[in-house]
Amino acid sequence: MNWKYLLLDVQEKVATVTINRPDKGNALAPDVLEEIEKLFVELGERDDVHVILFTGGERYFSAGFDLNEIRKLQKVSNEAYTALFHRAYRAILFCPQPVICAVGGPAIAGGFDLTMMCDIRYASERAKFGQREIVLSLTPIMDPLWRIIGFGRAKEVALTGRIYDAYEAEKMGYVSRVFPEGKLLESVTAIAREMAAYDRGCLKETKQLANKIINEDLDGAMRLQEWLFRSYIGSEDNHQRIDALQEKLKTMKKK
Repeated sequence: MNWKYLLLDVQEKVATVTINRPDKGNALAPDVLEEIEKLFVELGERDDVHVILFTGGERYFSAGFDLNEIRKLQKVSNEAYTALFHRAYRAILFCPQPVICAVGGPAIAGGFDLTMMCDIRYASERAKFGQREIVLSLTPIMDPLWRIIGFGRAKEVALTGRIYDAYEAEKMGYVSRVFPEGKLLESVTAIAREMAAYDRGCLKETKQLANKIINEDLDGAMRLQEWLFRSYIGSEDNHQRIDALQEKLKTMKKK
């Protein structure tokens, strides 16, 4: 399929998806959201993709809602538009493969929400984050935000509408690491390719495990983790990777 607002590049089992609407700051018009939904569903079915890297490039991630489009809406006829946003969110959140977000600049309102749906977030020094819905008399996405940064901090983000810089986002645990300006995509691509070399099934199961255990009590979580671990330990792939690691360690000792 030809994508109008997205760029797709697949190399070394990593699919890099780039929002490409630079004249509008990667704003999320309905056509952009439809493409995001369709592409993430398609990538989820591809066996040659182990990890997805989602970005807007080094300059920005997404300015958020396309305000011109929202201004056309009427309260009595907003259902289709709202459903479209949430289908795009869910396509990322429940994509089978791990999704890494590389935020090169502003990720505001709907753009911030897209980053929230990813499994891991990295940022450039010039990145900005803001859940600005409250400023526009809109209610925000609180879940999974509170699961990422905690309930109290999530309420602050949602209720103040404040914009946070990359280092504040890192401090609150929203961003895993901040990279120098211009080095984001190079650095995150290296991380993604290292991850993509791992077993695809194990990556998927680990993502599913992370999503499941948060709703389990401690006993249930421990039992689930024991069962899943047992389904992998002693497998042929497990043996091959142990052999490869031991061989690598032997080589390192000889140097």
